Amino acid sequence: MPLTTAPAQLYRDVAVWEHERTSIFAKTWQFLGLETDLRRIGDYIAEVLAGYPLVVIRDENRELRGYHNVCRHRAGPLVAETKGRCDHEFVCRFHEWRYGFDGALKQATRFGPADGLDTAAYGLFPIRVETWRGFVFVNLDPDAAPLIELLRPVEERFSSRPDRSAILRDRHPVACNWKVYVENYLEGVHLEGMHATAEAAHQHHHEVFMQGEVALCGHPDVDDAAENLWAWIWPNLGLTAYRGVLLLEAIRPVGPDSTEVEHIFVHAPEDPSVDAAIIASERITDDHAWLCEKVQQNLDAGVYHQGVLSPTREGAVAWFQDRIMSGL
Repeated sequence: MPLTTAPAQLYRDVAVWEHERTSIFAKTWQFLGLETDLRRIGDYIAEVLAGYPLVVIRDENRELRGYHNVCRHRAGPLVAETKGRCDHEFVCRFHEWRYGFDGALKQATRFGPADGLDTAAYGLFPIRVETWRGFVFVNLDPDAAPLIELLRPVEERFSSRPDRSAILRDRHPVACNWKVYVENYLEGVHLEGMHATAEAAHQHHHEVFMQGEVALCGHPDVDDAAENLWAWIWPNLGLTAYRGVLLLEAIRPVGPDSTEVEHIFVHAPEDPSVDAAIIASERITDDHAWLCEKVQQNLDAGVYHQGVLSPTREGAVAWFQDRIMSGL
């Protein structure tokens, strides 16, 4: 008997979204950016992930440190851009409180005399930072398992790769709940008709299986898996290697009915196959965005409450929905 889908209310309720922020996105590894943007001491990258403003910086020992992008005085931002460089310290953009790259408060600028103010108690809120193959990940949970434990199924299929040093990025706003977009990414039933002209790497999405907290496409022992890889990493990161191009697709929730999809294409310089691979990927993204927005509209209409899942074609979607439901 087919499994029932998650109820439509899970894709509409603001309370569900707030719960997911703390129970999922505050406790999982989240892709933040590229290590190539953090070459020099003081270089930083910053993002708002599920409503959490975060920043990662290269410190004086050339280590990466991460913090909430929040001053301890009155919640001003430490940095205002998505990437840049700080000169020896963070300086809050509101009242200019100053912090070392170790997170310690150095100066409560213009605060004035205050008996009992313990500056040591007002350091920045730290987050964990780890890297994998030049990609920077963060986790708000200090007790989370190491990043590699999550990524091991992908790492095992990434035995080799060509020189990929050229980078192209873009961002797509999509008017849907983040789970709608993830589920569309995870299943392949609609791809056979809707994307009949899509590249072969995308036409086999229906062969999806779970390995740990990673969804993979195709048989795990495929000889050329390292260069024909499709993967999804819990809870919101897609990864594809095809035609020498590595594509990261970060599916970032903005609110209960809005999502931002960031694409980062990493490829070999002057690779002649890049344009075709990117055009094919962008065509699929446009189709996905249109479809997901229509699904969200239908969920919001209040007519559809629950559906069914194919036990042979939508196993990864079932795994994802079960994981979401078990945390409520």
